[in-house]
Amino acid sequence: MKKALTMFSLLAVSAGLALADTWQGKIVDVACYDQAKGAAACNPTSATTSFALVVSNQALKLDAASNSKVAEALKSRADRSKDPTKAADTAIMAKATGTKNSDETLKLDTIDIQ
Repeated sequence: MKKALTMFSLLAVSAGLALADTWQGKIVDVACYDQAKGAAACNPTSATTSFALVVSNQALKLDAASNSKVAEALKSRADRSKDPTKAADTAIMAKATGTKNSDETLKLDTIDIQ
């Protein structure tokens, strides 16, 4: 019985990972993006709390847990400027893995700031 339960758990985890998608695009500040209707001037700052991943000119908003992951990744990125409250001079690109929720937000498993 214990062996069957272990195998079932392993199968469930494997199936969950198989459903994950990968996206690569630009990280933007959602509030700015919604107001400006574009990603050109919406690089996030250290004060940004809501993010989107822009892929092929489509903004994919992130859920609350994913927003926290991106904020942490941005705080620890190697190219962080001397003034972290200032928006980045160049686009912040990222590669993300996760799933799309029913409300069209992304739930990220991993985020890699490039």
